[in-house]
Amino acid sequence: MPAATRHLARRFGASQIALNTKMTIETIYIARHVDIYASSAGYRMNWVTDDWQSVTGLPRDPPLAEYGLSQAQELADYFLSLPEEERPTIMLSSPYYRCLQTAVPTAQKLGLPLYVEHGLSEWYSPVAPGTGLHPRPASAAELRTYFPEIDESWQSIYYPSRKGEDVEQVHDRANGFLRALIPYIEHKFGGKHKRVLLVSHAATVIALTHELIGDRNLPLRVGCCTLTELQRKPGETELIGAWERKRLADGSHLKDGATREWGLEDIIVINDTGLPGTENAADSPVGLQVDLLPPEVLAHV
Repeated sequence: MPAATRHLARRFGASQIALNTKMTIETIYIARHVDIYASSAGYRMNWVTDDWQSVTGLPRDPPLAEYGLSQAQELADYFLSLPEEERPTIMLSSPYYRCLQTAVPTAQKLGLPLYVEHGLSEWYSPVAPGTGLHPRPASAAELRTYFPEIDESWQSIYYPSRKGEDVEQVHDRANGFLRALIPYIEHKFGGKHKRVLLVSHAATVIALTHELIGDRNLPLRVGCCTLTELQRKPGETELIGAWERKRLADGSHLKDGATREWGLEDIIVINDTGLPGTENAADSPVGLQVDLLPPEVLAHV
């Protein structure tokens, strides 16, 4: 019995943490945000010009340019074209503006609430010691000012460290997040959802995919607005390594296909500089938010 489970058994009694072994989630879709400008050879707004402003006021959080917005519509149209029994019924997005812009058209066309989850946040290299912390996006309540589709009832269950992560740590984040997310959705919504859509960033998409498949060495390059589809292996009750690929970083739903692909082999990990004024700030909250999770979910982590 895992240590977490033994602790919960002592605290709540074994009968109260008996796990429901019936796993209801069957399919996980993972989309990278769109960020291409003007053409398939283009860039996110801040790659095209320095003359842009963060809508939210958060550093390193540029909005999408026109071409990216059209790709977000293509993604939504694709999901709408699927038979109803194949469409996602719940979607969660990174709190960064470009991810929310990517997610909103799908939320609108499928009539889904949009949940903001910090566990899907951008990957940042470790900060140089003494230089402060990386930026962190606002809460769901604050972001709802810009995106009324956001449902504030979802509280983020995981926060990455504002000190940054190396490649192993972003995988560890994905692992811990998924171990909690999957049973939490199944528990919170009473087994209602079979198909989940996650909207995130390239490195995080790769780490999530690696953990679900169970292979951190799997070569994978992720283009803008590409879609990964993973299905639970028949009869599988594990959470990590329990999914088989139906498609990986596929761009066939896009007019211009997969573009601006990125992979972990492109990483050069350097010590970034933190935000001025955060040198003495606390790196909090961070990690799995155990106080939000019921014993039935914590027993999986």
